[in-house]
Amino acid sequence: MVRTYEEAVAWIHGRLRLGIKPGLKRMEWMMEQLGHPERRVRAVHIGGTNGKGSTVAYLRSILQAAGYSVGTFTSPYVEQFNERISINGQPIRDEEIVELVQTIKPLADELEQTELGGPTEFEVITAMMLYYFGKQNIQDIVLIEVGLGGRLDSTNIIYPLLSVITNVSYDHMNILGDTLGQIAAEKAGIIKSGVPLVTAVKEPEAWEVIAKTAAERKAKTYRLGVDFTVSDRQATVEGEQFSLVTPFAEYRDLRIQMPGAHQVENAAVAVMAAELLRLGYSFLIDPEHIADGLATAAWPGRFERVSDSPLIILDGAHNEAGIRSLVETVRAHYPDKRVHVLFAALTDKPLERMIQLLDELADTITFTTFDFPRAAAAEQLYALSSHRHKATVHRWKKWIGEQKTRLSAQEMLLITGSLYFISEVKKSLCKKNLLSTTSMKWYNEDKEK
Repeated sequence: MVRTYEEAVAWIHGRLRLGIKPGLKRMEWMMEQLGHPERRVRAVHIGGTNGKGSTVAYLRSILQAAGYSVGTFTSPYVEQFNERISINGQPIRDEEIVELVQTIKPLADELEQTELGGPTEFEVITAMMLYYFGKQNIQDIVLIEVGLGGRLDSTNIIYPLLSVITNVSYDHMNILGDTLGQIAAEKAGIIKSGVPLVTAVKEPEAWEVIAKTAAERKAKTYRLGVDFTVSDRQATVEGEQFSLVTPFAEYRDLRIQMPGAHQVENAAVAVMAAELLRLGYSFLIDPEHIADGLATAAWPGRFERVSDSPLIILDGAHNEAGIRSLVETVRAHYPDKRVHVLFAALTDKPLERMIQLLDELADTITFTTFDFPRAAAAEQLYALSSHRHKATVHRWKKWIGEQKTRLSAQEMLLITGSLYFISEVKKSLCKKNLLSTTSMKWYNEDKEK
């Protein structure tokens, strides 16, 4: 019997041994045993290759500004496991995690004895979330982030108010497919009959698949750049400023804290989703809620400035498209800085192309590894780089501390790669009290929760 928080989290993480098992049969079985809590969850389902978490953050912030209680389900976590299931940005309590495990574990044990086999870690966490928001703590709305792909993802058990597909690019190709069309077909699996779709998909090959699926399922589609458009975008000291025109409204001089053209797109998608909730489901969302929500939204580990003097930025750019956006953002916001990169990644990523992009940005690049099953060795990453000033380091915690004392005002340290690595870095910086005031606010808020 699981009695403590530590035992509960250890049991959940122990499910990692089962790997990834695409399909909904195990979820359907667990939902049946639990009395179908998923049917009581009013949800927005958010998929796509990149930008899912940031889009959740923007939409959650808009809805909170309008006075709604908002549940979220996101992955991976950056600072503590509980943040995967949150209410109004606050992770659920340790005791609630224990109670949820006590509910789900007997089902997992029983399922393990059937021909379906035991549920994976992600299936267990998804079942916990749906039971929590469907039975224990029903919210005005829940924003549910897809784990992997869409069609066979365990979150696809829901029937949402809206579907969102942020974008489609290359990632998890060993599971989702080798072409953008194949990957898009998996992402399009979250499109439900008659449920509106908001998307920022640009690539013609991917869009063709998305559009075809939406048409077949009679899902009215709102596409960025066609049905709603961004204009007057400019980088600011605080982040970005832009204007937005939708089929229903026009917004001038919207501001966001998270820098980058890709974040403007994520914010625009969130605004379009908020408008559809207002028009289709009577959510009382005013223009000031949208402006205030966007202005206050933040998301740890996404171009997060954790130190101002010297400048240190964390960014979980874990695939080629993410690295490309990161490079563009650094060049737009810090064109005069000498950039020192620390990079760690998982082996199932397009590492050569990612490193090539970082090579072009960095003045120096250092490769490391971290304690995770699929983490690439520092030497493996080093061999893929053609940079003149490259190095490897294994004691990255000590190395970051040393860089903190060496960097001048004209330099910046950019720590990027796997979000799992960024999570480890963030925890290390918190322990050593090396975070700036802004990031310490994030950390202290989480500790208080």
